[in-house]
Amino acid sequence: MFPSKSHLALVGGLLFAIFLWGGNNCATKVLVGSWPPAFTGGTRFLCAGCLLLAILRWTTWLGPHHAPPPGQRLRLWLRGGLSLAGYIVAFNWAVRYTSPSHVALYLGASPVWALLWEGLEDRSQLTLRRGLAALLALAGVAVLVWPAIQAPSLQLTGEALGLAASLLWVNYGRQCRTFARTLSGAEVTAQTMWRAGVWLLPLGFLEVAPQGLPFTTRLGLLQLYCIVAGGVIAFALWNHALRHWPTSQVLLFNNLIPLSTMAWAHVWLNEPVTATFWGAMFLIAAGVALGQTILRSAQAAAPTAQPG
Repeated sequence: MFPSKSHLALVGGLLFAIFLWGGNNCATKVLVGSWPPAFTGGTRFLCAGCLLLAILRWTTWLGPHHAPPPGQRLRLWLRGGLSLAGYIVAFNWAVRYTSPSHVALYLGASPVWALLWEGLEDRSQLTLRRGLAALLALAGVAVLVWPAIQAPSLQLTGEALGLAASLLWVNYGRQCRTFARTLSGAEVTAQTMWRAGVWLLPLGFLEVAPQGLPFTTRLGLLQLYCIVAGGVIAFALWNHALRHWPTSQVLLFNNLIPLSTMAWAHVWLNEPVTATFWGAMFLIAAGVALGQTILRSAQAAAPTAQPG
């Protein structure tokens, strides 16, 4: 039985989003080679967040628009925006010093760190399968880091920052869960993005002040690509899929982002495809796949509400 046209459209949209994110990661590598990392991330998030807010306000493409409740606005600043700002600074510094495909692999392991985090908070959830998923992901991280130990120190710094970005991304996701009770996924992203940009702009201007900002048409177009393609279009496609499929099903496509990033980096940045990447990819993907089976088992075992 062939999948319906609507399902094929969702798959095509997700694959295109992953393609755009791979390009976004490599474009960021080029940008932070010339622009300060905090300035690059801050301006990107401020513009992308404002564009998403405009789409939410004036169209129904991403669902209905809701203003954040007054009691939630400070938390959006202190938990959502600030945690997203910390993530993008770590990410941008990581891709400056190491391969963007490596950083994408670290981010691909984030679902496993989230499972382990939940288990540490609730010891009753520390099961053998969670431990095995974490060990597989950690083995993948070790495969990535080991060659960097003998490489220049800046590459090792980049690998460490990539792992830090992965953990900060988990923290941001956990913060967003508290906002999802009153806001849609698109609204949470828009509201936290522009706030992250505001948080980062003072630091960005401090970075720019001593030496100025080199600007070329190429750099401007790359930043525009990151704002529109990586920050708005890709997210819109991702959010559209989340409105029709279970979250766990959509998250399986995360495993393709490192492959997309590696392909972009190989063609555009002339980075070699190494056996280290494939070994780490296999171990991390195996850990994530095991983590997804744990999530599905937990969802199946959860009691469902009965109509009253």
